[in-house]
Parts: sequence; structure tokens; C-alpha cells
Amino acid sequence: MSVQGKNIFITGSTRGIGKAIAESFAKNGANVVVNARKEIPAKFLAELTQMGVKAIGVGGDIADFAQAEAMIFEANEKLGPIDVLINNAGITNDKLLLRMSEEDFEKVLKVNLTGTFNMTQAVLKKMLKRKIGSIINISSVVGLMGNVGQANYAASKAGVIGFTKAVAHEVGSRKITVNAIAPGFIQTEMTDNLPDKTKVAILQQIPLKKFGVPSDVAKVAIFLAEADYLTGQVISVDGGLVMNG
Repeated sequence: MSVQGKNIFITGSTRGIGKAIAESFAKNGANVVVNARKEIPAKFLAELTQMGVKAIGVGGDIADFAQAEAMIFEANEKLGPIDVLINNAGITNDKLLLRMSEEDFEKVLKVNLTGTFNMTQAVLKKMLKRKIGSIINISSVVGLMGNVGQANYAASKAGVIGFTKAVAHEVGSRKITVNAIAPGFIQTEMTDNLPDKTKVAILQQIPLKKFGVPSDVAKVAIFLAEADYLTGQVISVDGGLVMNG
């Protein structure tokens, strides 16, 4: 399915990977729903609209089931049925396991995993009736290989992968594809704040010897949205990092 003229909902899409995905879909002629918990910049929506597509902002917390349903309803009312959902929004709260509180653990799972469930269930209702759609979940190589100090994050992202495969089985007969992308070290505001020593150590583990950029993930999202015979898959965008995991 070509994404041109289709309606795309991207959670957590005002910065980083989510923003790059929104820009990429707009450049390819898709209408875009930009989402964030906080204010959605009017300037960004205007920039997307200038690409000749429709762009709207829908605010809300994906971790709240009722808000997730309300956001999909609002998008359907303003733009029309959602053709592609990209579950990108996520958080980290890194600590060694013995220092991690129950709240530290559950908060990350609530956003990263439960939030993915909330949004997917809300959007599937119309997709199943229309017998068309694509769901793309942003996981992480940490969900494949683990990482020190990220037991909560790794568990949530591994859960996203299992969730992706299970839902792909359930909805495949209705011509709906469900896939996941597992980014590695992608240059964003969050990773820019890491100490130089940490960056050097990570680089040494990456076969391509360079960090990724958000557009690398966006390209794969476009590919998956248009791939009619690909479902239940996890594509690592990591320069080969996961091979060493």
C-alpha cells in the first residue's frame, strides 16, 4: 500500500525519531497526526502542511486507556480513518536493578508497553472493519540483547516485540500488518547528553562504526507501511550492534 494520501498517527512525534518519521511520511504524501503529552508546536504542523498534506495535532497520554481511545476518535473525526499507527512514544528511567523501585519499573512498562497496547486496540477497531492497515511498533535493540541499568526498559521493549508478533497472528487474516523496528544508538537529544567515554565505548561495539540518525529509522517505517507481505517481523536499525548482543 502506498502511503500517499493515507492517514498516519505517530505517537511521541514532536522530537527525535518520532518527528523524523512524521516528516518522512509527509514528504511521501501522507497526512500526519502529530502526538505529544504536552503542547504540540504550531510551527511544526505548519511545516508539515507546507509539504502539501494535512497535518493535525492530537494531544494526550498513551499510558491512559481512555485518553488513547479519545485520541484515535479525535483523529478519525478530524482527518478520517487511520491507515498507519506508529507506536513511537516511550520513556526511560535507568537504574541498577537493586536500586530500582517498583514505581521505577512499572512506570516505564506503563508507557512503553501498556501504551502500545492502548493505542493499538483503539486503532484496530476501524482497521478490522475496513480490512486494511499497518501498525509499526518502535522497540529497541535493548529489548533483544538487554543492557546494564535498563531492566525496566529492556522488559518493556522485549514485551513490545512479543506483543507485535501476537497481534500480527491475530489480524493477518484481515490484511493488517504488524511489525516492529528495533533502533540501536540513534543520535537524538537524549543520546547527545551521554558522556563522551560512553559514546566511544558504544561505537566500538557497532560494526559500521557510526551512530544512526532519526531518518534511518524513518526510512524503515515507510518501507514497513508499504510492505503488504511482511508482518510479525522485527527489523534492527543499529549498524549491526545487535549481532554482538
